[in-house]
Amino acid sequence: MKQTKTMELMVGMLIAAGIAALFVLAMKVSNLGTFSAANSYTLTARFENIGGLKVRSPVTAGGVLVGRVSSIDYDNKRYEAVVAIGMDKAYDRFPDDTVASIYTAGLLGEQYIALDPGGSEEFLTDGSVIEFTAPALVLEKLIGKFLLNSAEKGSGP
Repeated sequence: MKQTKTMELMVGMLIAAGIAALFVLAMKVSNLGTFSAANSYTLTARFENIGGLKVRSPVTAGGVLVGRVSSIDYDNKRYEAVVAIGMDKAYDRFPDDTVASIYTAGLLGEQYIALDPGGSEEFLTDGSVIEFTAPALVLEKLIGKFLLNSAEKGSGP
């Protein structure tokens, strides 16, 4: 009888460890557990179009994760999306002429912000606004333009 209880306890612990491992794996895959807001500073960028950018989308520089989108709002007066970016404090030397562009990972992947540092001697600090931005390329608009151009070429003399 005691051996059965021990076996049941071992099986239960093994199942609990498996569930915990699946939880950790899910957090890693979804990138939810890799960025700490306590060790970050905030930058703001304004975009004409953010496409499918979401809160917690990655922010990269040279392909390296340097931050995450912390909030997205809309400015009713300037008709722009206002994106707050939580930057890791380890990456605090971005020039104030840095360009923020929205790209898509792969053809149909998630959207992210890529930072391209400029050459200024002044640096962005907590609360700074990134002045130079490039909006997201929306695949539907590109396809629409291509089809329109194709139709115009086909209807010529």
